[in-house]
Amino acid sequence: MIKLYLAVMLGGSLGAVARYAVAQWSVAHWPKLFPLPTLIVNLLGCLLIGVLYGLWLERPEFSPLLRQTLVVGFLGAFTTFSTFSLDTLRLLENGEGLLALAYILLSVCVGLLATWAGLSLAR
Repeated sequence: MIKLYLAVMLGGSLGAVARYAVAQWSVAHWPKLFPLPTLIVNLLGCLLIGVLYGLWLERPEFSPLLRQTLVVGFLGAFTTFSTFSLDTLRLLENGEGLLALAYILLSVCVGLLATWAGLSLAR
């Protein structure tokens, strides 16, 4: 169990550094655009989680420890939007279109409301 936590911690550390590096690179190349660093990180994370999920579906012999390191650790620190996207895609693939729509609307709308509430509390 400790090994798993250490693996997730290592992946998370690398994911956080990668997120920061992408943001710095983006700002250096395209300053003052809309939140481009976040968009880039979210889209890259979605691409990566799709590739990793596809690999594990096709090659289940890949280490579960590696999966947790990369998906929970690295991508969890890099962007949780990739997990949101994969969860939504899996709902759609399972024929749960209404549930997927509810998940999207709740995540985005209630997420914005929670952010506003948190900011209001802090002010």
